[in-house]
Amino acid sequence: MSWCASRAAGSSPCEPIRRCPSGTRGRIRRMIRRPATLLLACVLLLTSTAALGRTAVVPPSASELRSIVETLAAPEMDGRRAGTPGGERATNRIAEWLAAAGLRPGGDGASFLQSFTLAPGRRLGPASTLEIGGRALKAGVDWTPHGGSRPGEVSSVLTFVDDSWNGDLHDKIVVAPPRGSRLESLILARQRGAAALLLIGDALPTLDATSAPVSLASGSITRAAANALRAAATGETARLVVDLLPADVRAANVIGVLPGTDPTLAGETIVLGAHWDHLGSSGGAIYYGADDNASGTAVVVGLARAFAAAGAGPRTLVFVLFGAEELGLIGSSHYVRHAALPLAQTVAMLNFDMVGRMRDGKLTVGGVDSADRLRAATADAARAAGVQVDLHGTPFSASDHTRFYSAGAPVLFFHTGGHEDYHRPSDTADRLNVDGMARVAAMGAAVVTSLDDGARPVYAKLTPPVRKRSGGRGDGAFLGVGGDARAGDGAQLGHIVAGSAAERAGLRDGDVLVRIDDVAVDGFEALRRAIRAHRPGDIVRLMYLRDGRDYETSATLERSQE
Repeated sequence: MSWCASRAAGSSPCEPIRRCPSGTRGRIRRMIRRPATLLLACVLLLTSTAALGRTAVVPPSASELRSIVETLAAPEMDGRRAGTPGGERATNRIAEWLAAAGLRPGGDGASFLQSFTLAPGRRLGPASTLEIGGRALKAGVDWTPHGGSRPGEVSSVLTFVDDSWNGDLHDKIVVAPPRGSRLESLILARQRGAAALLLIGDALPTLDATSAPVSLASGSITRAAANALRAAATGETARLVVDLLPADVRAANVIGVLPGTDPTLAGETIVLGAHWDHLGSSGGAIYYGADDNASGTAVVVGLARAFAAAGAGPRTLVFVLFGAEELGLIGSSHYVRHAALPLAQTVAMLNFDMVGRMRDGKLTVGGVDSADRLRAATADAARAAGVQVDLHGTPFSASDHTRFYSAGAPVLFFHTGGHEDYHRPSDTADRLNVDGMARVAAMGAAVVTSLDDGARPVYAKLTPPVRKRSGGRGDGAFLGVGGDARAGDGAQLGHIVAGSAAERAGLRDGDVLVRIDDVAVDGFEALRRAIRAHRPGDIVRLMYLRDGRDYETSATLERSQE
């Protein structure tokens, strides 16, 4: 326990606290104006505090971090996908933790939550209809429109096709089994002139799972309903009405603020961030996301508790747990546009993403050249925490700190490296190195303490590294896209890397990749597998959707440098 040189009226001359409420230098200046007896009583304690720095900030323990991760990566969180009930449960729990720590709410109104729209979602409207020969099928039970269907009414002859998709589809309402993926089936049906397409399946998909838009009226029908129609209604005129109402899918960042106390420095902020979201569940499997990124969330929550318990420091600390990083850095993008405190006053942003698999005491920290003081401050903090650190100057990486750097804030990116459980259900809490996480947290605390009352780092504008084309295997092939990580219905792009093969091929944010060469793309994991099957320098054909229309382009894959 350290001691403070200030005292309240009626208190003992040097009362114990865990952290001085403002900078040591300012406190010394005030003390030399106080009576000599008080100075003599406290000078040794002051000297000790100044020498040791903010040692009274006790970083979170391994057991505390384990408890946070086990809560976030539990089955009831259902993989913490942004925009789902599991994701909402995660944000509510994090908000409870920040409130219990005594932080000030930094979200909307007096809330810890900063809400934002993920996607213009849809819900089933009352006019949705499928009628054949006076018989009506029940929407949501026998059939459902697709979330990305063209709305409106279609009346035409109903025709069934088998797996071969032979026959005349022109101007027909076609009932068929899928031919490839849903998107490939829709594109094929439209190319062959179908008026509408109903895909046969054992169960009806959700509107969210079929949200990629195609300019065709479409839906899914249960196998039982399709068989009943085949027996009674082939060749009859059917009436299909697609009525979809807006129901935006929303998620939230969680923000807690520890206000500074120094009259000069309190208006400046240090942001500590991590994304709380992961991939959710699919096909009966939960993607727990213990390392990605319950680990980083645990470190930030643990540090929020530690700094709040120690008391306010000179600068204001902002703790932000971002939503929808996995969907294209959506939460951090929203925060940068609607920061809790002026973004221009950000001294530095520390991002903790996948910090739970430390091996041999090693940690990677990127962005140390994004401002003039960061390399030295990071190296000093690593030595103090006993961490072997690999310092990378570049701030460019596919995580939330990049949004801050692009907006003019210095950044640091803490990361313990990839592993075979990345974006798999096997990324579970029992596989984490929680002792290593505690060392990451200790190092983060040391960096924050160093920056809290020192000179403000000067932002450095760096140029993104050029990715060189290569015909060799090198580090693997690279396209340069990020976005919605869920499985199914193509891969919706939420981020195109500047200067990448994807940008040169004409891809844009919001496009939906459907196929690479002859390989269907059902989500980003399928996209990664398809890219990994190629070498740098390979030319690939890309089929994608934009504004409901299908397009093709080609791209020359580059060497990955990550």
